[in-house]
Amino acid sequence: MYKIVIDTDPGIDDAQAIAFSIAHPQIALLGLTTVFGNATVEITTQNALAILETFGHSHIPVAQGAAVPLHQTRRPSPDFVHGQDGLGNLNLPKPANKPAALSAAEFIVQQANAHPGQITVVAIGPLTNIALALQLDPELPSKLHELVVMGGTVSAPGNVTPLAEANFISDPHAADEVLAHDWPLSIIGLDVTLQTLVTDTHLRLIRDGAGIMGEFLWNSSRFYANFYTEHLRAAGQLPANDESAFPMHDASAVVYLVERNAYGMCCGSARVIHDGLAVGQLAIDQASPAHRAPGWQNRPTVQAAMQVDAARTIDTFVDTLINNPASIPAD
Repeated sequence: MYKIVIDTDPGIDDAQAIAFSIAHPQIALLGLTTVFGNATVEITTQNALAILETFGHSHIPVAQGAAVPLHQTRRPSPDFVHGQDGLGNLNLPKPANKPAALSAAEFIVQQANAHPGQITVVAIGPLTNIALALQLDPELPSKLHELVVMGGTVSAPGNVTPLAEANFISDPHAADEVLAHDWPLSIIGLDVTLQTLVTDTHLRLIRDGAGIMGEFLWNSSRFYANFYTEHLRAAGQLPANDESAFPMHDASAVVYLVERNAYGMCCGSARVIHDGLAVGQLAIDQASPAHRAPGWQNRPTVQAAMQVDAARTIDTFVDTLINNPASIPAD
């Protein structure tokens, strides 16, 4: 059983990751921590609370986190991808629940200390909260079971600049700081998520088979699917006659927990560039530790996904949502 905390900026694809974590029988979702990114942190926090209420799991705590990056000015919210409300302009009712009294960083540290060696943090937004948690407890890496990060790209094109993925460019200083610490760390980035396309056929199966959860994921995906379908077709990555589709970004980081053999990883010391034309770029030195370049030798080894069995990961995503009773709240 994976005991996880999801650090998130909901976000349409974040909602998909949260749904999967609730539905999968090998995952226990202990809490959500929120961060700026797909919208302001005030909106992402309200979205996290509303998603849990909609899914019938409002008992899961939500801790609000960072509103701005560590050092740089916050980038504009990508409302052209996620809508003004971050959830495809569903304009959900205000949730009844309130966020926890603890900050996101405090909640992560609390859970790590309460369950030493058992907590996996799945970070699917900018890494600001994780960096702040490290400031509160520098021993945090030794207290977690694992950190899984959705972010960055090694060789695939970026989705904000030619080199940078959205989560890493939103706070490159935090990302570089997190990668400087020695913990079991896996990066699930655009190299694999851009290969993992969820189509409307998949979404219809979820809509028709996963009750309230499926209906929500279908409705929220419409704005997102329209953006990505147009983008993928313009880039020549989706034939004109193919149905709507979008990459499975955030949910891939959670699916990875239970489908590790579906991913091929590279290993090395990693940096995230802070400024200039390459700001937000993930760079990995794959040389053995003894032969790494100066400035990289003191960095710990991380692993990043480079290959994926896309069909297998999507099948696991869909099947989990439509076949597991946890995906449908009890009456």
